[in-house]
Amino acid sequence: MTGPDRQDSSQFEHVYEPGEESATTLLLLHGTGGDERDMLPLGRQLAPGCALLSPRGKVLEGGVSRRFFRRHAEGMLDIPDLLERTDELAAFVSGSADAYGFDPSRVVAVGFSNGANIAASLLFRHPGLLRGAALLRPMLPYEPEPELDLTGKSVFVAAGARDPLVPAAQSRELALRLEEAGASVVVRMDPAAGHGLVEEDLVTLAAWLEELR
Repeated sequence: MTGPDRQDSSQFEHVYEPGEESATTLLLLHGTGGDERDMLPLGRQLAPGCALLSPRGKVLEGGVSRRFFRRHAEGMLDIPDLLERTDELAAFVSGSADAYGFDPSRVVAVGFSNGANIAASLLFRHPGLLRGAALLRPMLPYEPEPELDLTGKSVFVAAGARDPLVPAAQSRELALRLEEAGASVVVRMDPAAGHGLVEEDLVTLAAWLEELR
């Protein structure tokens, strides 16, 4: 189901697939070059029965690759743009809950790379929006506010020790900031993996989502 004509959720081209009654809603956030359909098969595989909300990033990099926010270069994020687009995405999620009737207290973000970074920013700027988040190959996008309180939030971080795009230390630093803010954080660091996901990432993530549900 697409919803470009719905007033409350028209800020992003997106796909919404309803789930079982009172189900968790997965907010699927694609990586650079993806679109609103990119993560749907993964969402269906990871959590059958969950509702799926999958927006398309608005930023075009090089005129072809879609992203959720701008960057100056690899690993150099445009922070003002990220902050603005984080707030825009938060409004979209809240509006979509009204438009489609899903429980806004049961939204879990699942983001990959660029999508993971804006999901982390959602936790930093709108801590009440998400029940939790699965951050796949994320970096620390910026330092959160010292008073950030993520008590009761659950976060899964999957990183690759051989990731050439996101140094493993960046993912660890993000996990540390989340823990310092009170979140319950599970980190999976694959010693052989690069930026792409591996099967064990998905197996562990599916189990984490099942426990969270």
